[in-house]
Amino acid sequence: MKRRLTAIIGKEADTYVAFCPEVDIASQGDSLEEARTNLKEALELFFETAPMDEVASRLLDEVYITQVDIAIG
Repeated sequence: MKRRLTAIIGKEADTYVAFCPEVDIASQGDSLEEARTNLKEALELFFETAPMDEVASRLLDEVYITQVDIAIG
């Protein structure tokens, strides 16, 4: 079974941090592509090893990504 999940990747200093909000799993890498690859590996490992009840309790069916405007200063 395949499922498309969300990957949110941001740069923190010299490291890229990748996060999947559907299951609350993160990883990192020295480049954007490495962070994405490492997140994919972390997700595959989670789904291969986690008990089904943990997967069911963490896996969100809907994730909404949007932007908000705020005043700073």
